[in-house]
Amino acid sequence: MLEPMVDATEPSAPSVRRLSRAEYDRMVELGMFADERIELLRGALVQMSPQKWPHATAVAWFNEELIRSLDRSYEVRPQLPFAADDYSEPEPDLAVAYKDYTRRDHPSAVLLLIEIADSSLRIDRGLKLEIYAAAGVPEYWIVDVATMAVTVHTEPRDGRYERIATLRDGDTLRPTLLPTVALAISAIPR
Repeated sequence: MLEPMVDATEPSAPSVRRLSRAEYDRMVELGMFADERIELLRGALVQMSPQKWPHATAVAWFNEELIRSLDRSYEVRPQLPFAADDYSEPEPDLAVAYKDYTRRDHPSAVLLLIEIADSSLRIDRGLKLEIYAAAGVPEYWIVDVATMAVTVHTEPRDGRYERIATLRDGDTLRPTLLPTVALAISAIPR
């Protein structure tokens, strides 16, 4: 869960105003965050960690493997915004969506989201997991680069995932809605 900057339970605590996704997108259009790595999570601007080698390498590998495995009716979206709800616009490491170049907004429906977790493991397992489940993302993977274990979350229901499995070396990732994709965990660069 995102730690509040202010304890709103204190009697003298100031009220905190959340940013909507529309307000955030307008600020981005105006260039307000041009030199910052941030994302909007539940109305708060959250800084993203710099990418270390294991994280960047895993993102590149998953991106390439997904593109090779999918036909042209899909788009693989590396580190691009996902319109989760009115107050959240995370930038998952990878998303797979149906290709739709007529869309004039960030996608709000995806088939698969992947977060490569190095220093972001706590937020990927907490706040982002909650946001993705509430948005009805059908499948969410968390790749822990320290252990090379992949936690697969499926069957979102009532803001949580009903099915969770952890896969390791020797296992193969097979997204439920992308039958042409089969990724051996042992093949992920380390």
